[in-house]
Amino acid sequence: MPKGGKRPLPEVSSGSMADIAFLLLIFFLVTTTIANDKGIMMLLPPPPDPLQEDIDIKIKERNIFKILANSNDLLLVEDEPFRGKISDLKDEVKKFVLNFGSPSEDGMRVYNSLPSKMKRFVNQNGKSEKSSDDPTSGNAIVSFKANRGTSYDLYIQVLDAVNSAYNEIYAERVGITAEQWLQLDRDDDIQNDMYKRARQGIPRAISIAEPDK
Repeated sequence: MPKGGKRPLPEVSSGSMADIAFLLLIFFLVTTTIANDKGIMMLLPPPPDPLQEDIDIKIKERNIFKILANSNDLLLVEDEPFRGKISDLKDEVKKFVLNFGSPSEDGMRVYNSLPSKMKRFVNQNGKSEKSSDDPTSGNAIVSFKANRGTSYDLYIQVLDAVNSAYNEIYAERVGITAEQWLQLDRDDDIQNDMYKRARQGIPRAISIAEPDK
């Protein structure tokens, strides 16, 4: 014992602290999930063929369901101010697509292929001469146009509402829920056949216009 009767204080070895800190750094790098904003996942059309002749296709005004979002995040639906909920917009799109106001022969085939529940929906909510002729190609197009000042949140909400309307239509046509429709495995022959039957004659016709400045 040293003079004075006091024992020396024990020292903590710090030689391995650098190794421990290095191992902790590796642990957090491996286990931490970093958010990755992928933006909007959309399938874009292929570039136009420069050798292909331009064809002027005229579409009847009633076959276009117009949605406009301005820089103040206010919606115009069919040229009228829209003050409802986004879920109400989904219902309006669904009524437009399934209107059957003046169906073609292909449109009648689509109508006859619908289950009785969907036919009742058409009879109760559709068959207006001022709305779409039928859901076949070119006869029911949902057009969405935004302003460059439109918020990203509203833009996504509108697209979600439009796509949800189509998802519900496809799901009801084959007797499943919208959640089950989104989970269909197209690698499975039975589920892929269900997917094709649901969409036959009812394309997802969504036109997104170039935003205004």
